[in-house]
Amino acid sequence: MNTNSILADLRAERDRLDKAIAALESLDSTGSTPARRGRPPASAAPKPRRKRRLTAAGRKRLSEMMKKRWAERRQKTAKPAAKKPRGRRVMSAAARKRISDMMKKRWAARKKTAAKKAVKTPAKAAATSA
Repeated sequence: MNTNSILADLRAERDRLDKAIAALESLDSTGSTPARRGRPPASAAPKPRRKRRLTAAGRKRLSEMMKKRWAERRQKTAKPAAKKPRGRRVMSAAARKRISDMMKKRWAARKKTAAKKAVKTPAKAAATSA
């Protein structure tokens, strides 16, 4: 046998096999190689990202922006500052009067109901003793 003809036949066979493999791979949507499990090889590992650092000027600019932002927020929510004695809570005169009136009304109602109960109690006692 001639070695050249054997090599030609083997190459033709290889080409047919390559075409068959390509046809089968085109039917499968995942691709030619199956997914590799486990840790990727060192050459395929992504390079670590460098840390981003601020310059001194950038840090100062950022600091000024944040101070301005928080000052605006404090101004929006600021209440008028009332001077309070240290360690004690101070109630306004109007609030004190309102609470006083409310308590007077409550105690007057209690006295009234207590008086009604006192009147009913002796009557019941007299009725049961007779």
